[in-house]
Amino acid sequence: MAIATLVQQQDVSDVEWETRCELAALYRIFHNMRMTDLVYTHLSARVPDEPNCFLMNQYGEMFDEVTASSLVKMDLDGNIVGGKGNFNSAGFTIHSACYIARDDVMAVVHLHTKAGIAVASVKNGLLPLSQHALYVIDNVSYHDYEGPATDLDERESLGRNLADKGNMLLRNHGTLSVGRTVPEAFRNAYYLEKSCDIQVATQSLGDEMIMMPEEVVEESGKTRMKRFREADDVGRLEWDALIRQLDRQGSDHRR
Repeated sequence: MAIATLVQQQDVSDVEWETRCELAALYRIFHNMRMTDLVYTHLSARVPDEPNCFLMNQYGEMFDEVTASSLVKMDLDGNIVGGKGNFNSAGFTIHSACYIARDDVMAVVHLHTKAGIAVASVKNGLLPLSQHALYVIDNVSYHDYEGPATDLDERESLGRNLADKGNMLLRNHGTLSVGRTVPEAFRNAYYLEKSCDIQVATQSLGDEMIMMPEEVVEESGKTRMKRFREADDVGRLEWDALIRQLDRQGSDHRR
C-alpha cells in the first residue's frame, strides 16, 4: 500500500503544524526505543485549535515512516478532515474515547510491548517494585478486555475506566498513556513501560520480591501528583533531549 502525503505546511495552521511535528517525532522516538508492533499500534494528538479533531498515523505506516505531512486528521465521529487517508479502526475507538472523556487530554499513546502486555495480563497488575514505578503506580487504572476495540460502544467503558489517570493497563492487550502535552504523554508511557519491564525481569528471577514500603509509595505519589498538577512542562526536559537526538540522527519527521 502506498502511503500518500496528506497535507503541506501551508495548508494548516501554525499550531496544527507544530503539533504534527511533535507527534511525528513521538513516533520516531518510540521506533528508536523499539516499542513498536509492526503497524498495529498508534499514537495521536489533539489539534489545539480544533479540539474535536485529532491526528494519527495512517494504517500501514511503520513508526519510522511517519512524518508531519503523512498524519491523518479526523474528527471524533471518524470522518477524515482536510484530505484523504486510512486509519486503524481500533485505534480510532481507543483514541477518540480518551478525547471524548477528557478535555485536558491532548495526546494519547497506545503500545503493545511484551512487558506491558505481560503486566496487563496478571491479576495484581503493576506492583511497587522499583523507583521507576513510583512515577506511575498511583496514576494507573485498568480496563478489562472486551475484544479488539473495533466496537465504538467500548468508548464509554474506556473513558470511564481511564477516569482522571495518566495511564491505563488494557487487560490482555497493552498499555495506554495520556497527557496534557505530547511530552507529558511520552513521559507517562515511558515510565509505565520501564516499570513493567523491570517487574517482568524481577518476577522472572524466582526469588522473593521486595515491595517498596506502602507509606513511601503513598507519600511519593502525593508529592509527585501535586507537582505534576501545578506544572505545565512535565516531560519537557526529556523531550528536548530526545528531539536533539533525532536531529543528530538526521530525522526527516518534520517533512
